[in-house]
Amino acid sequence: MNEDIRAAVSARLEEKGMTRADLARAVSRTPEEISRAINNTGGRGGKIPDLWAAILEALDLRLTVEPGQFGEGGKA
Repeated sequence: MNEDIRAAVSARLEEKGMTRADLARAVSRTPEEISRAINNTGGRGGKIPDLWAAILEALDLRLTVEPGQFGEGGKA
């Protein structure tokens, strides 16, 4: 997960009035696991781990892919 996604999750928690402990209960995980995921200290990088899939589902968030700054070609 990148920092934008982590920020969106943190903002959504605040919008919903939820704590990380509330989120942990919602996805049947520990608050420590949630904090590691949000703080990027889990060391798993790369694919979307099951925990992140559960977090996004619990918060009704979806990941999307969009062209970057330079569009489809990827070059200026």
